[in-house]
Amino acid sequence: MLNGKVALVTGAASGLGKASAKRLAKDGAAVCVADLNMDGANQTVEEIKKDGGKAIAVNMDVTSEASVNDGFKKTIAEFGGIDIAFSNAGVQIVHPFEEYPFEEWRKMMAIHADGAFLVSKAAYTEMKKSGKGGQILFMGSAHSHLASLYKSAYCFAKHGLLGLCRTLAKEGGPYNIHSYVVCPGFVRTPLVEKQIPEQAKIKGISEEEVINNIMLVDTVDKQFTTVDEVANLVSFFAHDFSGVMSGQSMLVSHGWGMK
Repeated sequence: MLNGKVALVTGAASGLGKASAKRLAKDGAAVCVADLNMDGANQTVEEIKKDGGKAIAVNMDVTSEASVNDGFKKTIAEFGGIDIAFSNAGVQIVHPFEEYPFEEWRKMMAIHADGAFLVSKAAYTEMKKSGKGGQILFMGSAHSHLASLYKSAYCFAKHGLLGLCRTLAKEGGPYNIHSYVVCPGFVRTPLVEKQIPEQAKIKGISEEEVINNIMLVDTVDKQFTTVDEVANLVSFFAHDFSGVMSGQSMLVSHGWGMK
């Protein structure tokens, strides 16, 4: 259990972040729900409290160092420290490579790459300062190991998380700071729901064909990964107090991308 632990989850107003925040709270952690969507963040907090957990909501823009650091300060002031940080916030923008607008590429890098750096840096600094160590998790993807059409920016950023995670594992080891990458397959979150018509339009096929012939084609059972399945892996890594899994990434994808 995570009783007495403090967790901060970015992008926790909905989807995988919300499910992970609720699971960490269920495991006993006090949770900071960090998001730009404060209505959604407050709703997540209400649901956690209704289930008997502890939580606060903070407004956090993961592309802003000041905003990230302020969110960590508020969490530490409220709960006394940081033991688990989950850099989860993300978006998806798809284009054929030669048509990818540079401004949208930069937006993807700002959220996925800069955001992961800023959140993990703030967490690492506090964990090292406290002398207690902690767990730093990144929301990767099957695309941290694989590639798909029209997702050059997403794949670039998600591949990069593996290197960041492994470097943190090496630098953080002496301080009992551990790092991990959670790599889901396709989950029917709003982010994925948005991709289905986008890919159908680009490829000139039906949405059903996108689901069956692209998204789920390489799974073993033609099933989407669920938010609870991802939250289970988040919980597993959060409980790795010895660091035996530090530096590792793990797929939760119904067999897609076995390695």
